[in-house]
Amino acid sequence: MSTLIEHIVKLTDHRDRDLLELTLSKALIDLLPIGRIVIARVMREEGEKRWLEIARLDARGGGRVIDPLRVDFQSLVKLEDASDRFKCLQKRDRIEIAWAGPDGPRINMLPLFSDSRIDDEGVIEVHSDAALSPEALQMLDHLRRIYRNMYSLLEFSDRDAMTGLLNRKSLDDAFYSAVLEDLDNAEGRSKDSTDAAQQDQERRHRVPDNYWLGSATIDNFGLINDKHGHLIGEEVLLLVARVMSNTFRTYDRLYRFGSENYGVLMHCPDEALVLAAFERFRSNVEKYKFPQVGRITVSCGFTTVLADDSPSSALEKTERAVDFAKRSGGNKACSHLGLVRRGFFADTPTTGAVDLF
Repeated sequence: MSTLIEHIVKLTDHRDRDLLELTLSKALIDLLPIGRIVIARVMREEGEKRWLEIARLDARGGGRVIDPLRVDFQSLVKLEDASDRFKCLQKRDRIEIAWAGPDGPRINMLPLFSDSRIDDEGVIEVHSDAALSPEALQMLDHLRRIYRNMYSLLEFSDRDAMTGLLNRKSLDDAFYSAVLEDLDNAEGRSKDSTDAAQQDQERRHRVPDNYWLGSATIDNFGLINDKHGHLIGEEVLLLVARVMSNTFRTYDRLYRFGSENYGVLMHCPDEALVLAAFERFRSNVEKYKFPQVGRITVSCGFTTVLADDSPSSALEKTERAVDFAKRSGGNKACSHLGLVRRGFFADTPTTGAVDLF
């Protein structure tokens, strides 16, 4: 059995927030007399909230880690239907469920984050054969606080200071660890290695199907700055980021790449659905009344992520689609694949796809 110090080292050794839930689960299973750990996060889509079990680990072996990008949102349990989890969120405190009598098995539920993390709601479920001792509950709380601190530190380094969206640096990690297929693969990605080039090459070939990367830029942003000043320009950047957050799904990864340039990494089974998402964003920006500026528009481009893509090569494709949209008058959403199939670019088209742009 690993010691508490060893697990603290593992928790604080990560540079990837997506692996923290798994590492916390393994620490709790190893250090406490419990049978199962479940970490569930609240996902949002078009104002609706549902539960996603990010990590599940059993003491007897087995478990899973879920990539939120690949989830079918409608298949998830609604927020209010998991009444005990919902109660834990509302109380912002630990609750204990003795579901088979006062001396029988227990489920302890604790909020994953504090009151200040409303946007990252979640709970930790701890299943045990009997009531946990005060010492065990204290250790559970200490490890949860370490997790919170690490999550906040890593999130700070991953976020754009102005808009709160993810930054360009965080795209590389998300791109290469887009899916966590099993616990062994997840652990393998967290190791430091001197052979970084070999690891990157291996990761490229694990990128799954149906991932899409998109870019968006504010049309004529330089003119907005020249006419209204940089303070108003910054307000426009913030408001576009807000429209973006309200348009895309909460488990899509939203980025600001710098200045007026934004990005989205998403999982979607169909190119037409991706186009529809970017069209909603484009339309929502166009309809928004920006204070002192009035109407602004955005140009968008997106591409499928291929097995031999790197973040830079995929971004280059999206930027070519964005440039095409801007040269065509702006306020458009273009599929790079659709433009290839129509002969605007020299890339090889994907067989059997539909022309979209």
